[in-house]
Amino acid sequence: MSNHSELKKNYKQTLPPMGMYIVKNLVNNKILIGSSKNLPGRINRFKFGLKYGTESNKELIADYKKYGEENFSFEILDELKPKEDPSYNYTEELKVLEEMWLEKLQPFGEKGYNIHK
Repeated sequence: MSNHSELKKNYKQTLPPMGMYIVKNLVNNKILIGSSKNLPGRINRFKFGLKYGTESNKELIADYKKYGEENFSFEILDELKPKEDPSYNYTEELKVLEEMWLEKLQPFGEKGYNIHK
């Protein structure tokens, strides 16, 4: 049977990367900033949603159709480090991180696809 420190180590190693992602339109330089507790999964869902028109951001879908998949990049912008506590809730930390990046990059209007909340 594993001891407590081994369990924590295994837990930290099994968490998917969490944090911020950025979608960039390489033609007009508009960006979209978002956060997720599973960055690879969210980026895959985003690509799928854009390709099949199921993503909720209609302006981004229109540009994706207009400029093509090859003119968009999907990147991890910032990652959260896993905590020792397996029950830690990352929601608030992600929210603060997202607000910080939105403030810094201002991806609204002509600069981006995000919508002011």
